[in-house]
Amino acid sequence: MAFVECVLVELTHEDVSAEYRSSNVWGATIDQYVAADAAGQQFTERRFDERLGWFETRVSRADVRDKLVWRLSQLASLARNRSHSDPVNTPDTFSVKPTHQL
Repeated sequence: MAFVECVLVELTHEDVSAEYRSSNVWGATIDQYVAADAAGQQFTERRFDERLGWFETRVSRADVRDKLVWRLSQLASLARNRSHSDPVNTPDTFSVKPTHQL
C-alpha cells in the first residue's frame, strides 16, 4: 500500500502517469492513470481493451488506490491463473512514465 501511495503522490506532483498492462486470451488490456486536478483527488482512467478500444473516465484517488493495490498484490498475472485452452505467457507489467509517452 505504501508503494501505491508513493505512486499517487508522484502522479499528482510530476508530469507522469501510471500504466498497468495485462494480456489474456482475448488480447491486451491497458489501464492508465493520470492526475486530473492539482490536489490529486481526481484522476483520469484511460482503459484499452483490444475488443472494445479506448475509453476514458474520471475516478477518485481512493478508487485508483484500490485498483492498483489489488492488481499489484496478485502473486502472478491473473491471466496465468485462469484455465484456458490457450495459456497466456506474457506477464503483467506496471510502470510509471512521463505522460507524453502514453
